[in-house]
Amino acid sequence: MNIHEYQAKGLLKEFGVPVPQGGLAVTPQEARAVAESLPGPVWVVKAQIHAGGRGKGGGVKVCKSPDAVEEAARAILGMQLVTHQTGPEGKKVHKVWVEQGTDIARELYLSVVLDRAAACLTVMASPDGGMDIEAVAEKTPERIFTTRLDGCLRVWPYQAQSLFFGCGLTQAQVGEGVKLLQGLVELAAAKDATLVEINPLAVTGDGHLVALDAKMNFDESGLKRNPDIAALEDPEEGDPLERKGQEMGVNYVRLDGYVGTMVNGAGLAMATMDAIKQAGALPANFLDAGGGASEETVAAGFSIMLSDPRVRGILINIFGGILRCDIVAQGVVNAARKVNLQLPLVVRLEGTNVEEGRRILRESGLKFETAASMAEAAQRIAGLTKEVRS
Repeated sequence: MNIHEYQAKGLLKEFGVPVPQGGLAVTPQEARAVAESLPGPVWVVKAQIHAGGRGKGGGVKVCKSPDAVEEAARAILGMQLVTHQTGPEGKKVHKVWVEQGTDIARELYLSVVLDRAAACLTVMASPDGGMDIEAVAEKTPERIFTTRLDGCLRVWPYQAQSLFFGCGLTQAQVGEGVKLLQGLVELAAAKDATLVEINPLAVTGDGHLVALDAKMNFDESGLKRNPDIAALEDPEEGDPLERKGQEMGVNYVRLDGYVGTMVNGAGLAMATMDAIKQAGALPANFLDAGGGASEETVAAGFSIMLSDPRVRGILINIFGGILRCDIVAQGVVNAARKVNLQLPLVVRLEGTNVEEGRRILRESGLKFETAASMAEAAQRIAGLTKEVRS
């Protein structure tokens, strides 16, 4: 789960990390009032969306008067902000964060990230703050310093000192950095974070460290342990189809392709998506109906999938165990009739009650194709969706 910058800065402050003073606004007038309550003479107005690259897209404005803050907020609020992380459709801005300006002497990068390959949290630091860390890794990987945390989920002072000395900080600044990083690690461990990123971490004109921007991601499986983090979720930022899937108890993740998929079991779902790509098409979603899904759940998932305007065809790949093939078939028939399905449909059923499931589909009057294997099903739907596209 992602959160907004202003929420992330609230957490940083809670764990002892210095951040600029600021306030949230949802109208231009509120933005002006926030600016007037903060020290000047410079303020920064920042669009609050779950995406990076906001400044390049026009979502960050530096202002030198409360009047300018109000005008900047008026321009940003309601805009469809497009960045390299939003895709061409962009995201609508519903709120802005107004904060006092900072006298910046240097910009660093600092993060605590879950290293899934090493199964531990890892700290990353770089003297090249303000840039995408991916670009730094590609062009100058030697300027990224890392250290893995031990099983106690803490960073030792010598580890932090090595990172910050590598970034060229003074002895006094390294001392500040050690305390700051210990707060970041404590936050990540306590709140089940998969990413706690400060970019940039600024060295101010008077030599102190302050977090100018913050990005955080959290393990959704840990939200039950952290209700305060779960409460930070912004429903306006999520994909509406994914929200609908959550409400209906369906594991649905929207992707960028055009072949809708419905599968039972996460492993089979990933294998099905691989097969679709190998056949020359692109999956539109990950949809796991689950091992114990009911007919209603299957029908709900099918309806969600068909609500995606990018979907040109659907592949259903079910291996019946706990979830019987006849239940899947009846759910597909009900959903297809309800939405008046006109898209190409390929069905591959195997397992429990497969013959009954095939009979239900065969006698439904629906127009569909069947396949004996996952590879054959993927090839068929790839060909059918290519015909639709052309």
